[in-house]
Parts: sequence; structure tokens; C-alpha cells
Amino acid sequence: MEVKAKARFIHMSPRKARLVTDLLKGLNVNEAVSQLKFVNKRAVGPVLKLLNSAIANATHNFNLEKNNLYIKEIRVDQGPSLKRWTPKAYGRAAPIRKRSSHISLILDETIAQKAKAGKKAPKIAAPVTYTQKPREEEMVQPVSPKIKEAAQKEAKEEVGQEIIDTRRLGKHREQQHLDRIRVKEKGGVLKRIFRRKAV
Repeated sequence: MEVKAKARFIHMSPRKARLVTDLLKGLNVNEAVSQLKFVNKRAVGPVLKLLNSAIANATHNFNLEKNNLYIKEIRVDQGPSLKRWTPKAYGRAAPIRKRSSHISLILDETIAQKAKAGKKAPKIAAPVTYTQKPREEEMVQPVSPKIKEAAQKEAKEEVGQEIIDTRRLGKHREQQHLDRIRVKEKGGVLKRIFRRKAV
């Protein structure tokens, strides 16, 4: 069973990180940890942390034995670079690229084991479909002409009501909004300013 772990946005050049990760390809987990203790590179810190994280994932989440794991794949990809500038002669500026890297690690078992009886994978229940019955109000019923007339009257009354924008509610905003409506109704200055000059 494959176990994955990732370390992203590490402030280090991928080229420098690969000097460490290339030593670990195909090694047993215990050998890789002991190998990293004797490498004098700054990339050892994040790589060792990632390896320990992957081992913890395997032992805790999947009940795998630490001694049975090996590094199947370890890859370093380039992340985003920070752009900086340094002054040079004659008023020039030269770019500095502060590179970052993403390290991804895959562990696998040397000898494939069957899943232990203690922890079984949870079974996913079949999806349940519900059919909703229509409510009594939603059921189509013949409408009498009196009810239709009453509904039309209510709709006309609602159209005639003044609508105030709730977003304008506040200490002074509501008053301003109402003033604008009144000015538009009367006509007045705004009507004269915004009247059409030509057809």
C-alpha cells in the first residue's frame, strides 16, 4: 500500500534539495533516516521531517510496520520564486530569485501484507433516494373567479406600495433616499437638469 506525504513551499532551491533526496531513492526507511544523520547539507532538515511524517502516516493511519517500508519515490519540484533586486554598477539593477521547492514522497511495503483484522475499511452505504409527496396546498385545485379577482387586487395594491431599499437604512441614508424619491415625483430641479435636449 502506498503512503504519500508532501512538503510544500520550502525556502530552498530545488537543485540543492535534490542533492539530498537523490541519496534516498530505493532505500529502506531505517537506512534513509540513518543516512540523513551523516549528510552535512541544509536540506536534510525538511527532508527528514517529511520522512518522519510519512512514516507516522503509514503506522498510524494504515497500521503498517515501519521496518517493512521503503522509499518508492521521492521528487523535488520547483515552487514559486520571490523576485528581488540588487544594485550593480552604472545605476543598473540585477535580479535575485529566491527559489522555493515542493518535495513529495511515496513509501511502499517491501513485502505486501494483507489488511489486519483489527481495522477494517468502513463500508459505504448505498445512497438512499427519497420521494417527496406533494403537499395538500400544492395540489392543483380548481380556482373560483372570486379568488382570482381578490388575488389580482392584492397584486395591484402591492405594486402601488413604496419600496425602500433596506441597504440604505441608517441614520441619514434613509432620509436621503426618501428625499430623492420626493424630488423625482415633483419634478423640480432634477427634471430640468436631466430632461432630453434633442430627440
